[in-house]
Amino acid sequence: MLKNPKPYIAFSIIPLFLIVKLLKQFPGVVETYYSLGIYPIISSFFRFTLGWIPFSFGDLVYGFAIIYIIRWLILNRRRVIKDTKYWLIDVFAAVSIIYFAFHLFWAMNYHRMPLHKNLNLEADYSNEQLISVTKKLIEKSNALHLKLVKNDTLKIDLPYSKNEIISLIPKGYKALEEEFPHLEYHPKSIKKSLFSLPLTYMGFSGYLNPLTNEAQINGLIVSYRFPVVGSHEVAHQLGYAKENEANFIGGLAAINHPDVYFNYSGYTFLLKHCLLEIYKRDTNLYFETLKTLNKGVLKNYQEVQDFWDRYQNPAEPLFKSTYNSYLIANNQKDGMKSYSYVVALIVNYFETNHVK
Repeated sequence: MLKNPKPYIAFSIIPLFLIVKLLKQFPGVVETYYSLGIYPIISSFFRFTLGWIPFSFGDLVYGFAIIYIIRWLILNRRRVIKDTKYWLIDVFAAVSIIYFAFHLFWAMNYHRMPLHKNLNLEADYSNEQLISVTKKLIEKSNALHLKLVKNDTLKIDLPYSKNEIISLIPKGYKALEEEFPHLEYHPKSIKKSLFSLPLTYMGFSGYLNPLTNEAQINGLIVSYRFPVVGSHEVAHQLGYAKENEANFIGGLAAINHPDVYFNYSGYTFLLKHCLLEIYKRDTNLYFETLKTLNKGVLKNYQEVQDFWDRYQNPAEPLFKSTYNSYLIANNQKDGMKSYSYVVALIVNYFETNHVK
């Protein structure tokens, strides 16, 4: 038995990094053996183990980890100079373990096959296709809006508590399972984050804890957004690590949900992505298109914007820049701009499928 395994653990970061770099070159292998093989077992295990806990166990782990790291750095501050070699070994040993767990438990999903290939969709689209699908989504959003309120100038308020919305989220995946059997979701592990206020100041609606596989929703966000944010985080749990792909699948889960309020949240969510893409391509057309949307729908969009405006702060761009770098490091070369890929998925999916 090794007397001190720490140096070996510390240096294991090199082969681990190289293995990940190698596997990135073979998305088909990652898809078959990890995303559709090992990962569903790991994800189900964590959801069975931690899903029943009514609070976020992962947030507690993060909280204790932050306290422990700060305490360790204070207690070992003199070792940086006096015992630099073994101080670095301790640090890299910890980093190696976290790096290994991060990729084993979830992050290899960043390197699976692109979703459009699995769905036999094109990865690009024309302006005409974008406009056509946007009109379809506007018609559906307007119709759902008037189904929920008789006045087209009123915004929609969901008649559920946020906890009730969380309990309803899996029904969308149950419905979507008919078309995509691999999206079976059981048991659930969706929770409001204990760090909702910091998340809000950072500008994030939710996240998946990659070490506990708990879907975290920012408990402060507007209720109207809760169905799609929760469905988005479930898509992460099911192995769709890329934000754009999780946006698409989360939107599909919401529009296939048996509840009409979820449908409204889902359609207007997908529509907003298309509208923003039109804005990038033709500003005049964007404003003309907005005129065809019910004023109540626009008020729901404004409600979300007003919420985030209240929490704007100088540190938010730093958090977004950090997250952008994280996305680039994990196979999303355009960073947060890669979110626009969701429009390609939306347009090509609705071009080949009738709006429900």
